[in-house]
Amino acid sequence: MTWDADCATSASERCTPCSIAAKADFNDDGQVDAADLSRLLAAWGTPAVDIDGDGTTGASDLSGMLASWGAVPQPWYTPVEVTPNAAIVANADLRKRILATGLPWRVVDNISLMEMLVVPPGTFNMGCSASDASCSSHELPVHAVTISGAFYLGRYEVKQSQWEWIMGGNPSFFNGPAYPDAPNRPVENVSWNDAQSFLAIAGLRLPTEAEWEYAYRAGSSTAYHAMPSAPTGTNDSLLLHEIAWYSLNAGAQTRSVGGKAGNGLGFYDMSGNVWEWVRDWYAALYYATSPAIDPTGPATGFWRGMRGGSWGTPAFAQRSSNRNLLLPTESGNSLGFRAARTP
Repeated sequence: MTWDADCATSASERCTPCSIAAKADFNDDGQVDAADLSRLLAAWGTPAVDIDGDGTTGASDLSGMLASWGAVPQPWYTPVEVTPNAAIVANADLRKRILATGLPWRVVDNISLMEMLVVPPGTFNMGCSASDASCSSHELPVHAVTISGAFYLGRYEVKQSQWEWIMGGNPSFFNGPAYPDAPNRPVENVSWNDAQSFLAIAGLRLPTEAEWEYAYRAGSSTAYHAMPSAPTGTNDSLLLHEIAWYSLNAGAQTRSVGGKAGNGLGFYDMSGNVWEWVRDWYAALYYATSPAIDPTGPATGFWRGMRGGSWGTPAFAQRSSNRNLLLPTESGNSLGFRAARTP
């Protein structure tokens, strides 16, 4: 791993000047300059080029850009595969849209050592996808949502080894000699607030609830995403074992990430293993008033959202549209997260 001279020398130190400069270099030309400033000003008041992760492009982003003016930032990632692998992203339209972003498809984040995949912009129908269980009222109404910009998302849930590398400890219940594969299992016993500490050090963020569902679906409109026996997705919960560790097959514990089939964008364990925190405040009636473009949830609230079900929940909880909530201070051995980043 290489570091800028002004940056931290270990993962436990936050590399603020470098991470800001890297984010502010929107066109990746190695300079923070007038071209980047022009793009920031054009995006003012929107989340399009949010540098500081507060959900909008504003004065603090401008301040960070000016402070890093002229910097030659180290790239935040190391490319692994520039173009999407057709054996993984089988949908030709998805591959075309990934290529259109101009971003490398598969990268490793240089701070957290996390593998991440690019999610292209697009529009999808968010909300109720029923299986053999009906939807809850908070999954309604089904509404069209546009994700206007590409973003990176962790290919796997954050692993115990990655948490230890960044944070220096491990809160997970499924850890220790009884679980020799623990480093490759998802970290759990992590509250929403705990996750923010990890994300701040790594220069990452949580996905919004809309981003999460969009990435889960990967072009599908069914309760469960694509899998070997249902390449366009399925509403049949009897096939869930192909993609998820859940109450019927997990053995009452987490499992190593990536052990089941991935979805149409290459993400694993988005159903099952551990619940995943999302960025939004939760509101049961939010869908009725949600913006059509880049929704980020209510401005305030009591609970934070979580998605994807876990090792301890039944099939209906693993559905693409299923929603759940907890206080941001709460944690448990079925609760972890997946990290995102705006390029």
